[in-house]
Amino acid sequence: MQAYQEQYLKEMGIELWVDRDKKVSNVVEEIAANNTSVITKAEPVNKQAHVFPEELARLKQEVSVCEKCELHETRTQTVFGIGHPEADWLIIGEAPGADEDRQGEPFVGRAGQLLNSMLLAMGLQREQVFIANILKCRPPNNRDPKPEEVLACESYLRQQIDLIKPKIVLAVGRIAAQNLLKVDTPIGKMRGNKYQYPDSELPVVVTYHPAYLLRSPREKRKVWEDLKIAMRLYKEL
Repeated sequence: MQAYQEQYLKEMGIELWVDRDKKVSNVVEEIAANNTSVITKAEPVNKQAHVFPEELARLKQEVSVCEKCELHETRTQTVFGIGHPEADWLIIGEAPGADEDRQGEPFVGRAGQLLNSMLLAMGLQREQVFIANILKCRPPNNRDPKPEEVLACESYLRQQIDLIKPKIVLAVGRIAAQNLLKVDTPIGKMRGNKYQYPDSELPVVVTYHPAYLLRSPREKRKVWEDLKIAMRLYKEL
């Protein structure tokens, strides 16, 4: 467990600063002890794609032929989301990018690899959570989503939440957080707080997007603080 935590905390850019008389191994053990409670319903982890239950599969099919907004004209395919259909953790990002549009899976490429490291530092594997986006189609040239596009996809995301029944949501990135929570607060001011998904008691924690961390690696320590908040909240549920 020690080597496991050290590896992924290192990938997250987190150095283990300790008191002179306190060993690094003790710090890692403390982190690991906190993380042992962060285990979802997906055990043992199946490395293959999960088979969605009937209602979630039906929703995915509905999304795949959606023409509610103009994005259907330029997409390669929709990106419904991936992961365990009964996951405790729901990760919500902004919208598919070029790689996601081609592969039909959210958070692939370098940003996806960093998200995987974030999850692993928490004691979670990608297959144990569910990952989705505010939008199910890629905006051309990766531009910001338009309000009408977010509105068109909103019912799909709410249905995903209703069917998956997660215990906690991690919103990554400004656009995901602001649209999910219906606010215009800068993400820097949203960090460090507990929110609730509208019209529910589902807790939401906000942090920076992995793509932003690739451009601003010094912010990774702030993200680790956000993840620790999320883990504490989950532990208290």
